[in-house]
Amino acid sequence: MSQIINRDKLFLGSCFALITTAMAFGIRAGVLTQLGVEFNLNSQELGYVNQMAFLGFPIAMIVGGPLYNALGPKKIIWVAFITHVLGLVMTIFSGGFWTLLLSTFFVGFGNGTVEAACNPMISDMYEGNEKTKMLNRFHMWFPGGIVIGSLLSQFMTSAGMNWQLQIGSILIPAVIYAFLFFGQAFPESQDEGAASTGDNLKAMMSPLYIFMLACMALTAISEFGPEQWIGPVLGKAGASPMIILALVTGLMAVGRYFAGPIVHSINPTGVLLGSAILATIGVVLMSQATGGMVYISAIIFAIGVCYFWPTMIGFVAENLPRTGAFGMSIIGGMGMFSTSIFQPIIGKWLDDEKAAAAAQGLTGDVAELAAGQATLDNMAVFPAILVVAFAGLYFYMRKNKTASHA
Repeated sequence: MSQIINRDKLFLGSCFALITTAMAFGIRAGVLTQLGVEFNLNSQELGYVNQMAFLGFPIAMIVGGPLYNALGPKKIIWVAFITHVLGLVMTIFSGGFWTLLLSTFFVGFGNGTVEAACNPMISDMYEGNEKTKMLNRFHMWFPGGIVIGSLLSQFMTSAGMNWQLQIGSILIPAVIYAFLFFGQAFPESQDEGAASTGDNLKAMMSPLYIFMLACMALTAISEFGPEQWIGPVLGKAGASPMIILALVTGLMAVGRYFAGPIVHSINPTGVLLGSAILATIGVVLMSQATGGMVYISAIIFAIGVCYFWPTMIGFVAENLPRTGAFGMSIIGGMGMFSTSIFQPIIGKWLDDEKAAAAAQGLTGDVAELAAGQATLDNMAVFPAILVVAFAGLYFYMRKNKTASHA
């Protein structure tokens, strides 16, 4: 006799698994400066540490996605839990740069495995419009979890708690999701078959899909670059970096939860173009602002990057349907992979700008502020390129739509 599937409990467990993922992003951003001091790491080395989290994520998605049909969600979610706990405990007891690299990779792999298991599992549990509704509610907890992590990091730092305790707090939602999943029956995966995978790969060779892959690389770093380096680049700007991160991701959570259906009903290319313009303005303003104006510029940035990720996935689903779920997984994986590649590059920018500030005779907080603002100004190039790319895409899609109607 088959066990009854408790959809509510599985969905709640999935949400706590995603909160674990998101808290890892938020708290790592909060303790990055402390890690640099503790282990005497320069900004480029911290960039390599960040890189491991973003590199582990796409590797887990690329490995876990195709294995979902063969192994099912239950085995994959337990791999996520084991790698989460292993990575977090190794980070807490880390002795230096190399152990930080390895432990952060394990955390990133756990994060990606959560996505590889929970996305198709939620899709398998619900029918029709419920799929979209519940997936939207699930994904709301990524920015929502970053809010939790960033506010918790701000509180713990203000209370004088060390970075080890902050990393340890991520184990709480990890244990909760393990408890919720323990002993549960999981839905059966829907095997699409090898032929469909071949068709997906063939469809992914189209110029439009390759163009969207390149754009996804830039949309992801436009979002995660400023967020992940918020402490080092805005620490001396007269505003709390963790409050800024909570504000940005909080607005993103609200925007995605309430406006997701609206985005799907509007021209996606118009949304992408408007998002790129606002994101560019937001990053440029953040690179010049101090005090209260940093919060205003962060709000503009948040509105700009809010719909990047879901709209990119939605565009592929709508306009390149033959790429299937595999195509959407690769698009998401490209976003995280590109973010991992740019982490040490951003760190090198920050080191170079600090050296340039020192060469100009700047010292202390003034030098730190000048270096952070210059690094943010460099980051503005990512969404600026997208303004041009999405303008071209907008007119290309409009021309194609007009031709098809004719």
